[in-house]
Amino acid sequence: MRLPQMAKRLADALAIWAWDERDQFALWAPVMLGLGIFGYFVLPWADQRWAFAGAALALILLAPLAAGRGARTLAWTGMLIGLGLGVATMRSQSVAAARLLETATVDLTGGIVSVEDRGGKAQWRLVIAPDNRALPPRVRIAAPNNDIDDARMLQPGARLALRARLSPPALPAYPGGYDFARNAWFDRIGATGNALGMVRITQRAPLASGLLGHLALWRARLDQSLQAAMPGTSGAIAAALVTGNQGMISPVVASSMRDAGLAHLLSISGLHIAIVVSGTLWLVRRVLLLSSWIGLHWRVKLIAAACAALTGMAYTLIAGSEVPAVRACIATLVVLVGISVGREALTLRTVATAALLILLLRPEALLTPSFQLSFASVTGLVAFYQSALGQKLHHSSAIDGWLIRASRAIIALMLTGLVAEALLSATALFHFNRTGIYGVIANMIAIPLTGFVIMPLLVLALLLTPLGLAMPAYWLLGRAIDALTAIAALVAHWPGAVLRLPMIGSPAYALLVIGGLWLCLWVSRWRWLGLIPIAGGVLFGVGASPPDLLVSGDGRHVAVLTQERDLAMLRTRGGMFLRKSWSDATAAEAVLPIADLPGALCSKDACIVSLPFDGGETRLLAMLTQKPLQFAQFAGPCTTADIVISAQRLPQWCAPHWIRLDRSVLHATDAMAIWLRERRIETVAARIGDHPWQRPDMADPSRPSGQL
Repeated sequence: MRLPQMAKRLADALAIWAWDERDQFALWAPVMLGLGIFGYFVLPWADQRWAFAGAALALILLAPLAAGRGARTLAWTGMLIGLGLGVATMRSQSVAAARLLETATVDLTGGIVSVEDRGGKAQWRLVIAPDNRALPPRVRIAAPNNDIDDARMLQPGARLALRARLSPPALPAYPGGYDFARNAWFDRIGATGNALGMVRITQRAPLASGLLGHLALWRARLDQSLQAAMPGTSGAIAAALVTGNQGMISPVVASSMRDAGLAHLLSISGLHIAIVVSGTLWLVRRVLLLSSWIGLHWRVKLIAAACAALTGMAYTLIAGSEVPAVRACIATLVVLVGISVGREALTLRTVATAALLILLLRPEALLTPSFQLSFASVTGLVAFYQSALGQKLHHSSAIDGWLIRASRAIIALMLTGLVAEALLSATALFHFNRTGIYGVIANMIAIPLTGFVIMPLLVLALLLTPLGLAMPAYWLLGRAIDALTAIAALVAHWPGAVLRLPMIGSPAYALLVIGGLWLCLWVSRWRWLGLIPIAGGVLFGVGASPPDLLVSGDGRHVAVLTQERDLAMLRTRGGMFLRKSWSDATAAEAVLPIADLPGALCSKDACIVSLPFDGGETRLLAMLTQKPLQFAQFAGPCTTADIVISAQRLPQWCAPHWIRLDRSVLHATDAMAIWLRERRIETVAARIGDHPWQRPDMADPSRPSGQL
């Protein structure tokens, strides 16, 4: 076949495909907006972001060269990508606030902005607005329970005094890791630290004023009353379901819920808002229809939807208006509007509208696991139920017997769980390097238990509390929550309950997202082409190799990944968060001291170890001492080593074969990961680039001196 004929046939096929998918193009609007936002956050340097903006502009300029739908598609694509880039840029500039540049010990006085009781870790987390104008406008302090003067007076608006050690917001523990500095930037938190000694309350919180003040006070009282009525885990989980405060849940329970695939039940999001709103909608409609006159003369559906909307907004405010709850509330309001005007309750257009609104208001939410998890699951489930198979399972015939209806419901429930688990697992593995294998089984029991037993009992108990009749409801609620935690503990301890993978990398995750969106948003046979990038993402993700060497930003902590997948640490004391982050990122089987490695030579000053790879060896010299190096002691090890790492500034005579990482280099690069087999280095500073949450004194760290 000649080339012109092939081109014509391809053009005809594309035209037919575009006509078949004409109603689906609008669903890609939030995707293109998100692509622009993604470009802002992921492209590290300003010139790269300008080039990205130029590419978006080029699409708009090329639009007139196309015809019909193609021209409109190119123009809208360019405009939405450019809009996303602009919205993210403006948002990051609008929240700019002063930050601490170096660690300092200060006497701190100020007012409490927010309080979080982290009873599971026996500490309080406080966000404070300092009186000292030389400090950032907000700082976050962790204070042990025993160091609080009077915990009952820890309320927003109260004033306190303490001595604290403050540090700049922490950068990621490894390239691609959790970026607290970025999140702190958008929360306007310029420093974090720990209380040194007692925290004294110098002035009680004023009487609540305004809606937000009364809501904050009510939230605190709800937490206290739930804990008093159900001490321990039951009260902590009940508080999390009402006010969103998960700090009182013990780490053991939180871990089992996560490994069983039930962690989403503890975060107020779509499921909880949907339960409250749908329950209100059903109850108001049933009560109003008890009167035939009201049913004939009033717009019952509209009234019920309005009451449900008010209830959903009130629940969101009581829950602290956290981003997941706000996102779920917006999506629910869009659904209620659809119900009010007689449209289908939940469609992909509804999901796309909610995503578009959230990304325009809070573009930074795109990178959060909660945004990705919730929209991945909702998009996948709605697409599944709008498919031919979903329609067959969802709609029953009048002649179907109870056995057929029950079988259809069970199959639908299982397939729903499989679809949701498949979509959530990719995001969980990318962000947390682990996911529960048996989440489908656990959720088949836990979600009905939460939706039809725990949440109604919780509402009933709160309604009966002012009347003094709530104890039976609290007792039943406690037993139901105990059953939920027992299910989580059981499933989490099944053999092979948790799948762990080392960091799968952004390209692999991007392929999974692209393939999933292609599969969910199109309706013609071409949708199945989405399986190709999904397969590529799975192959890249499973085949991802973790770094052989990890170095902290201060050079004090070094970790080597052994051939047995154990993580050998230079220092085994301190750095608990760092140890956990590195262990998760590498999917390490165990953590042990470097001194325990075969052939390792360690003293109080340094460790020397040979790292085998590709049939050869890399000789590593890692310093423990903080004192200046003595030439007579270290001249030999420095010159025979391939890599030298130290938290202090190394003298010029310490010249290893490949790379030298000392205070001056690490100050410019921060934490880094090294792949010895691939001769590749990644640094935290290179990932962040010149974004405003970067440390201002960090240089261009594209590759440190002495590169492999």
